[in-house]
Amino acid sequence: MSLAIMVQGTASDVGKSMLVAGLCRIFAQDGHRTAPFKSQNMALNSGITPDGKEMGRAQIFQAEAAGIAPDVRMNPVLLKPTSDCKAQVVLMGKVATNMDAVTYHNYKPQLKSQIREVYQSLAAEHDVMVLEGAGSPAEINLRDRDIVNMGMAELAECPVVLVADIDRGGVFAAIYGTIALLLEHEKWRVKGVIINKFRGDVALLYSGIEQIEALTGVPVLGVMPWLNVDLEDEDSVVLERGKYDAVTEKDLDIAVLQLPYMSNFTDFNALAAQPDVRLRYVARPDELLNSDLVIVPGSKNTLGDLRWLRENGLEQALLSHHHNNGAVLGICGGYQMLGQHIYDAVESGLGEMAGIGLLDVVTRFASEKTTTRVAGQVQADLPGVFAASAGSALQGYEIHMGETQRGENTAPFATFTECNTQPYHNLDGAISDDGRVLGTYLHGVFDSGEFTRSLLDSLRLRKGLNAWQGDVFDYQQHKETQFNILADAMREHIDIEKIYQIMREHQEQAV
Repeated sequence: MSLAIMVQGTASDVGKSMLVAGLCRIFAQDGHRTAPFKSQNMALNSGITPDGKEMGRAQIFQAEAAGIAPDVRMNPVLLKPTSDCKAQVVLMGKVATNMDAVTYHNYKPQLKSQIREVYQSLAAEHDVMVLEGAGSPAEINLRDRDIVNMGMAELAECPVVLVADIDRGGVFAAIYGTIALLLEHEKWRVKGVIINKFRGDVALLYSGIEQIEALTGVPVLGVMPWLNVDLEDEDSVVLERGKYDAVTEKDLDIAVLQLPYMSNFTDFNALAAQPDVRLRYVARPDELLNSDLVIVPGSKNTLGDLRWLRENGLEQALLSHHHNNGAVLGICGGYQMLGQHIYDAVESGLGEMAGIGLLDVVTRFASEKTTTRVAGQVQADLPGVFAASAGSALQGYEIHMGETQRGENTAPFATFTECNTQPYHNLDGAISDDGRVLGTYLHGVFDSGEFTRSLLDSLRLRKGLNAWQGDVFDYQQHKETQFNILADAMREHIDIEKIYQIMREHQEQAV
């Protein structure tokens, strides 16, 4: 029987995903085969496993922290919102259906047995399981059909550590209120509390910690300081809170259109980490001024987001940017929007719509979703801004419902030679005749250091700057460094030995 611990939070965005990743790295460093698990994830950030299954990005980067390949069993249920009240339901890596919130709530009990089996299957192959909850376990209106917080802890028969975010204020009320709203058998599972995102002198908290421990009977296992670790965020709420607003001026300014249903904004983490790039998420036309590159990202509601671009003036601003010799890059849904026309009888319910018209391509949506991990290289003899990238190695993944057809004289961007670890041949993307507009279905394209550096140096030369003189930035090594920084900080500020003790004592009781 594997050891297990579950990290739940007093609210969303308290740092659960990051702390789970840190625990995965710590347990792996200690020599334990470790795996993350989140039964249900609601996010527009998703990725693809080596066998072509779709799962949440948070569990993918947690698997990376544990030093193992992502496995769809780590996230059996993925909900991808398509509107304010509907979501695409992905079960075990494949699209099952679309449901509104009430229908899905009533459907959840049918998933319990499958989730239990999946969890037990994964746990049987690992020494330690690190589970993550969603939102708060004190959502009393959802308790009777919960499959992701205390309901999941009961299925896994594991103890819980509660995480509270002090940066947003009211941390002690959040801890006390959350525990007070739990049922007695749920309170019994809560074996510790972690206070997260603290700034200042921790001595100021000691009296409050003593009181909250006395009030709840639950020990505080540590106080984590605010860490500027550069790892993936699960939710776009971090963008709404201005994660990139404080970045100082850099040689290159790159703007990403912040679409209402933007998906996979993790595509741009590697870009933001480049030493000469200032990355901005923009939602107003005037914010495109002086950008060296404008990126149209992926979308879970392509036509809805295209209509939004038109209504708020961003489409015209993008066209003006291109008219003034600016460079544009579209990924997945963004690639589709840059084309001539989109026909959609699947995703948005809006039918069809003219595209922005910067690429000679047409997209038709299909009911079958493409979910693949691919590798290949950029085409030779690309024009314009992207010429320096010709022949660069690429790898990443595709997640899309549409199929896009290039015009007869439109050149593709890349050739994929591997798909889900098997030999493959497919041409991807499109590039405009003027060499300033590129579209691709490849998520994670900027993780490929050679391609990214050649593109950035091309943008630098257009500004009259010299090419970057340092080494090509290795994003994978950068992530490894960040995981280790996180793990070191957690070992310093959290009683990790106490967490081991909690897991072992609970295992003995279960036996």
